[in-house]
Amino acid sequence: MPKIVVLGAGIGGHTAVLNLRYKLGKKADIIVVSPNSEYQWVPSNIWVGTGHMKSKQVKFPLSIPYNKLKIDFRQAWARTIHPDGDEKRDKGFVRIEYVDSSKIEDIEYDFLINATGPKLNFDATEGLGPEKSGTVSICTYQHAEHAWSELQKVIEKMKKGQRQKIVIGLGHGGATCQGAAVEYTLNVANLIKSKGLEDYADINYISNEYYAGDLGMGGAYVRNNGYVAHSKNIIESLFTEFGIKWHMRNSVYKVEPGKIYYEHIDGEEKTMDYDFAMLIPAFAGVGIKGIDKQGNEITDGSLFKPNGLMTVDADYSSAKKPYHEWTGDDWPKRLQNPTWKNIFAVGIAFAPPHSISRPRTTASGRPLTPAPPRTGMPSAVMGNAVASNIADIVKKNLSLDAEFTHTASMAKFASICVVSMSYGFRGIAGTMSVYPTIPDFKKYPDFGRDIRYTMGEPGIAGHWFKWVMHYAFMYKAKANPGWFLIPD
Repeated sequence: MPKIVVLGAGIGGHTAVLNLRYKLGKKADIIVVSPNSEYQWVPSNIWVGTGHMKSKQVKFPLSIPYNKLKIDFRQAWARTIHPDGDEKRDKGFVRIEYVDSSKIEDIEYDFLINATGPKLNFDATEGLGPEKSGTVSICTYQHAEHAWSELQKVIEKMKKGQRQKIVIGLGHGGATCQGAAVEYTLNVANLIKSKGLEDYADINYISNEYYAGDLGMGGAYVRNNGYVAHSKNIIESLFTEFGIKWHMRNSVYKVEPGKIYYEHIDGEEKTMDYDFAMLIPAFAGVGIKGIDKQGNEITDGSLFKPNGLMTVDADYSSAKKPYHEWTGDDWPKRLQNPTWKNIFAVGIAFAPPHSISRPRTTASGRPLTPAPPRTGMPSAVMGNAVASNIADIVKKNLSLDAEFTHTASMAKFASICVVSMSYGFRGIAGTMSVYPTIPDFKKYPDFGRDIRYTMGEPGIAGHWFKWVMHYAFMYKAKANPGWFLIPD
């Protein structure tokens, strides 16, 4: 019976686990390794960070679905991957360290899925983070709880007539998740407006994007009621409506309590004061090392790139080409390591060939290149595809070199983004669908994407969709009856 090891139990990893069990039944042993014993629905951290939801509403113990599905769960860190085994064995294994005891254990595998997600690399920006400068984050439910705690302090000061400076955005020139930053900005602004305190708030959005609405994917033209508008116009209109000032083309390089240091693309170094700041950090690999059969670290990029993200079937040489020569063919289709073909990576864990947005730097060379967004729906689609391909290999006894039935190239599937602006029965959200996720100007020369399936619209229906999506995907993640009928 094949043994499948999944590293990480976030959206990508958990989706892979559910689909592996559903498609393989009892034909495989499935082991999940994650330092976190709880699943969290990250998209709703926005509402935790504004006090509209409690953290218990966005998380649950992984034991709930894994006990049902007979999944072997280990609460541990994956420390090293030995794809060729060692001097005593020829089979690949993962060395793990248990969270509660520091016990070390080796787990052999026939298939390995790396879905660890990112390390939140606060250290990439001097002084960034709650422990150093008091900035907050919404990347985890714990961070979102802390953000709400700090935001309440600012709101109380506004109630006393004290004007407060609020800054939300990206804390590094190479950071991603611009959509989450925009969504949190709009939710905070709407919360303050609902309390009648907008005259006491100076709200600023700061980003490494070249323009508002780039969102790390080169922006998008979207269709709405027969018209075509660019995401730049949509986001700027929303910011204007809520009185939000936007500051684009900036690389944040240092943070102190109450002060943000950043360089504009033209080389001008500036500062921005804050009373409350939510800045999303850069992402990096979680630090797993590859080890060869002789016990030496694998450093040639065949397993991990220097940033700690896993090598897959992407065309990494394409990064050396000019931006206008990049194509969707650069992106991985199988999410399979080219050297050890029983190893796969999904979501943030895989190393992309290059950014989606045009790469830029400031005059002094600091990065202004949003990393490609690969969280949420893209992670789930990838997790499903990899699980389905492994299931085909097992059930049909296929070669690892066989043509895969399921592909998960970001150049071939759509991404749906729902940006809430408030909470409650009369809430508002903007819904945007882009197809394909990676723009293809050769195939779609006018807009880079198929405008028939690339659309967007703000309204109450989008809010209801996000609200329903929260409960539907929490239901699915618990492997409740009929969970497989809910699409990834």
